Amino acid sequence: MSWFQSLVLGLVQGLTEFLPVSSSAHLRLTAAFAGWDDPGAAFTAITQLGTEAAVLIYFRKDVGRILSAWFRSLTNKAMRRDHDAQMGWLVIVGSIPIGVLGITLKDQIEGPFRDLRVTATMLIVMGIVIGIADRLAARDETGGRHRAAKQRKVLEDLNTKDGLLFGVCQAMALVPGVSRSGATISGGLFMGYSRAAAARYSFLLAMPAVLASGTFELKDAAAEGHVSWGPTVFATIIAFAVGYAVIAWFMKFISHKSFMPFVWYRIALGLTLFSLVSMDVLSPHAGESAG
Repeated sequence: MSWFQSLVLGLVQGLTEFLPVSSSAHLRLTAAFAGWDDPGAAFTAITQLGTEAAVLIYFRKDVGRILSAWFRSLTNKAMRRDHDAQMGWLVIVGSIPIGVLGITLKDQIEGPFRDLRVTATMLIVMGIVIGIADRLAARDETGGRHRAAKQRKVLEDLNTKDGLLFGVCQAMALVPGVSRSGATISGGLFMGYSRAAAARYSFLLAMPAVLASGTFELKDAAAEGHVSWGPTVFATIIAFAVGYAVIAWFMKFISHKSFMPFVWYRIALGLTLFSLVSMDVLSPHAGESAG
């Protein structure tokens, strides 16, 4: 991987990680459109450490409170009723599905799931799902001629069942094209949570999964020696800087804007991708050139 490729892919990772458009899909597609080799699941997981560092810094007050309360709750029973302590446990519960499926489906994630036809399908299907969830949330927030606006749930309403369901939604993002934020936020909207609450828990929930995945990939890459370390670290730093700016913008955006621009973008990109693959402009398989 060249330094220029790492710059471009780092920018793509930072720009798309937190938007409901799938960063793994965009990394794969950027490489395919440019005629580069597929950066691979290991590169994706390692550069996500950069964007996750941006999350840790942006939500540092939340993370600090949650960790402090959670550790104190281990020895203080009274603390177990504290919301922040409960959030710590709910993040752990919500991380179980992606942990189990990430290990179980590792070969599929690094192989068949990276087929561009799978990516295109997920872009379209999840785009439709996000669109439906967005419409339901908008209907509750604005009400209508014959119905009053409905109060949506906030993070204080989160319970173990909902936390686990959020986790199942997050696990769907193991397939390129789904989008971690898109799947978890739309899942939260279907469960009746506000956009802000769903997004906030989505970002908090991603931390253990991304940090664990990136750490395992770092260990494997170091052992096998198949990663271009200089460009990969550079891409990770770029992803961190861009990702922080995107988080700040996105948290403001979701409070009063619709997700429909992302929905139409996903559908258009998925249809374009299907067309390019069917015309043999792009090969559907990683590492292959077009026919």
